[in-house]
This record gives sequence, structure tokens and C-alpha cells, in this order.
Amino acid sequence: MRKIYADGVADVAFLEELSKRAGETNKKVTETVTAIIEDVKENGDNAVKNYTLKFDGNLPQYYEVPRDVINDALTEADPDFLNALLNAQENIADFHNRQVEQGFINPKENGVILGQRIRGLERVGLYVPGGTAAYPSSVLMNAIPAKIAGVKEIIMVTPPLKDGTPNKDILVAAAICGVDRVFLSGGAQAIAALAYGTEEIPKCDKIVGPGNIFVATAKKLLYGVVDIDMIAGPSEILVLADETANPKFAAADLMSQAEHDKLASAIMVTTSEKLADETVAEINRQKEYLSRKEIIEKSLEDYGAVIIADSREKAVEIANRIAPEHLEVLMDNPMELLGSLDNAGSVFLGHYASEPLGDYFAGPNHVLPTSGTARFFSPLGVASFTKRSSYIYYTREALEEAKDDIVLIAEKEGLTAHANAIKVRFE
Repeated sequence: MRKIYADGVADVAFLEELSKRAGETNKKVTETVTAIIEDVKENGDNAVKNYTLKFDGNLPQYYEVPRDVINDALTEADPDFLNALLNAQENIADFHNRQVEQGFINPKENGVILGQRIRGLERVGLYVPGGTAAYPSSVLMNAIPAKIAGVKEIIMVTPPLKDGTPNKDILVAAAICGVDRVFLSGGAQAIAALAYGTEEIPKCDKIVGPGNIFVATAKKLLYGVVDIDMIAGPSEILVLADETANPKFAAADLMSQAEHDKLASAIMVTTSEKLADETVAEINRQKEYLSRKEIIEKSLEDYGAVIIADSREKAVEIANRIAPEHLEVLMDNPMELLGSLDNAGSVFLGHYASEPLGDYFAGPNHVLPTSGTARFFSPLGVASFTKRSSYIYYTREALEEAKDDIVLIAEKEGLTAHANAIKVRFE
């Protein structure tokens, strides 16, 4: 990891370099995904299955996972794993239940009634990576708020294992979260199937869930045909730390995100150069016994840094400029800084709020804005799965009172038919 002093030059240059890491989607990937989307749109399930055969080498044991297979996965699950998922589910549900919004009605004395309706989407598609990169936690984080929002049906797609069977850990998570149907398909073809619908896979209103560059590109290209959660970039963590931080903790937390991907970013901003040096030493020690050592090393070499700031205020300024996905505060009295940390997907306060706590268990969602988009995007939540409609009721008397203003504005805009629609009611 490089060491950078926040002098307004070196740190700015690093942040500019960092902002380029996600970059534009590779042109060849876009062309490939576009062709897949068009094929699925035209040929439905046949196209989906052909791509599965092409990319995976064989077709899965079944296209839609039978309900009894899902139930068997639940009953045969390791009890400790099942209990851990249920405990996480309880925390996630408790947090997201507090996000539920109510519609409103606003009756006025002149007979006018205004209001807003909020209801869940009809059908949501959930993409879950399979194989070795299978994340049951993603099922929980996406399906639980969807159900709380009132989504009527959740359709999950997930790639099969090499033997053509589903990942049982994912099925367990799907069962306890109330996922309605599960199809064994992955990649851009599965995203296209959810967006357009096929003979067997129902058309969805929104697609959520993580995936590789082909999945992310398909979601990006299909946005507008269908809603999506967000355009996610590589994972990232920023650790704010002072002399009270334990370098063992800081090093471990930085590597917890660096192991995701060679493009992942792990940055420490600290007011203590001593801590910076000790943290780097700890990284070099701890990485030796971690299974994804090579990925961690590449990530830290290319996109990792320790930035030395001369004050807490400067450290906060840098954090807000980066707008990280995950922001840890390993500082004395971390709650004092919360009101100043405006740009972050999720903030982890104190020495024992390690980032994986948020990934798996605490309750807040782990689907978070990346690549600096925390400046204007928010975490996935109940509102992500709802839609709003406003409504208006006017009496004749109320419209008569407002008609001259409406007509004047319409005619100023040159929209005489708008004005006429009001005038004819009083001729």
C-alpha cells in the first residue's frame, strides 16, 4: 500500500486515479451483452438455455427448481448455518420494518382531496451469483425488504453448479425469505429473461442483486425496460482512524474488502503516521494466512492507500470527497463525527463495528452505492421496492376558483389545448 500525505496535491492525484478504476464498460462486453439481450428478447427460453449450454457446458438438472427441492434444502441444512441465517433475518427485518412509509390523504375545506398511495411492486427479479461465488446473504438483503414493501412475487435466477444442481445454501436462504420461484440460469441471458419475460420466466418490474461485468452491463442496458437497484462498481472501504485504533483491526477490515476483487479499493485515512506504518505491517503479516492473498495484494497495490491527514477535520473532508461504499470510523468518540460524514453508503462507528457485521448480520442493507455515487444514491431498502401515485379530486367550485391561474399559465406556455380543457367546463 502506498503512503500519501494529504497535502492537496498527492492525495488529489490519487483520488483522481481512483475515480477511473471502474471506468466505462469494455466495448466488447457491451457488444456481447447487447447481442445476448436481443436473442433472448426474440427467442425466449430457447436462447437462455442455449447460452447456458454454451457458457457452462451443460444444461442444469432442471430449469425451474421444484418446490420440494427447495424445501428439502431447508430441512437438510446444517442447523448452525440455518440458525445464523434466521438470526440475521430477524435483524434485517427489524431494521427494514422501520423504513415502511405510509401514504397520506389531505382533504381541504373547499372539497378538494389530495393524496399519495404507496404500494409494493408486482414482481421483482433477484439475481444471485452461484458456483464458488455464492452469497446467501445477498438473498436476505434483497428479498427481505422486498417482502416488507409488499412485493407480490419474487423470481430468483441463479447459475447452477457444475453438476447442474442448485447451490443448496442459496436455496436455504430463498426458502426462509419467501422467494416464490427459482430458475437455474445466470449471466446476461438471465437478466434479459427477467426484463422481457419468456415462456417460463415471468417478466419483472425490477431486477436487483449483484453479478459479474456481464450481469452488471445487462442491467445497465435494460434500465428503462425494467427498473434496477443500482449500477454497482467494485467494492470499497475507507477506514478513518486515529491513534486510538488497533492496527490489527484496521488491517483486517481493509483486507475484508480487498479480497472481493482485484479492482476493489481499500483506503485508510488517519491522523497518526505511527498507526499507518503499524497497519501496513499488520497487513503484510495477516495476508499470509488468508485464502485470497493474491487478490488482496493486487487490490492494495493498485487501489489501496494510507493517507496521512493533519486533523480529524481534514480526514472527514477526504472521506466526504471519496464518498465510499463502506466507511469505518476507528476513532475516539466516533459518534461526534457522524453528523459530518455526509457521503457514505453505510457508516460503521467504533472499534467493534467491523464491516462484515454490516455485510451479514446487523440489519442495515449491504447493497450500497459505489464509485463515489454515495453523494447522491442511497442503500437498497423498502422504498426501493415501492411505487408512488398521487391523486387529485376537485369540486366544480374549487376548479372555478383556480381556473384563471391555470389558463394563464397554460397560455403563457403556448399550450392552448391545456387551457381549453379548463375553459370548456365553464362555458
